Amino acid sequence: MQAAAVIFDFDGLILDTETPILEAWQAVYAAHGCELGIDVWQHALGTAGGFDPFRDLAERTGLTFDREELQKRVTDRNWAQCEQQPLLPGVVDVLDAARGLGLKVAVASSSSRAWLHRWLTKHGILDRFHAVCGRDDVARVKPEPDLFLLAAERMGVAPAACLVLEDSPNGIRAAQRAGMRCVAVPNALTRQLTLPDPDLVVSSLAERPLTDMLRAVGLT
Repeated sequence: MQAAAVIFDFDGLILDTETPILEAWQAVYAAHGCELGIDVWQHALGTAGGFDPFRDLAERTGLTFDREELQKRVTDRNWAQCEQQPLLPGVVDVLDAARGLGLKVAVASSSSRAWLHRWLTKHGILDRFHAVCGRDDVARVKPEPDLFLLAAERMGVAPAACLVLEDSPNGIRAAQRAGMRCVAVPNALTRQLTLPDPDLVVSSLAERPLTDMLRAVGLT
């Protein structure tokens, strides 16, 4: 099968927004004498609604929290930290290589479209994508395949001709269920997790040229 498109995850793949949100919640937990580790937080990675820290913290402490006030504190810290994050290594290289090969590119993320557009615009790469699909666009987010299938549909390409770039187990499972080849690019957080048999694992998008990744997964 010849590749026709590359589909990027966003959080933890294009921009490390996953470490800031975890650290924000870890600070809240620590203030109440609790720890929040990756073994628990992993259920929040690459999906939406997979883990509810408000409920978890309330169950652990027996306290009642003002959800709106706590959410604002976490959100303010998270946004401030995300503002400082650069694009992850190799993102622009892959975009350049895909354009050179005549491949379409998309983002498919369990985050909201507003979140995706905010950061893609800030880093000047929004207009480089043929499609941007977020949780607002589908009934089911990852690990279900809906986001990836929608991205393929919007680009007008067959799912089997798409290469997915993912960092999380939930995202890898979604790609597999969509019938797409997947390159795992684990980050500092997801490197600690067991990955569900991706077609290829690289340490970063800067590790190997896109042509090498396509060849390694049989899309040339």
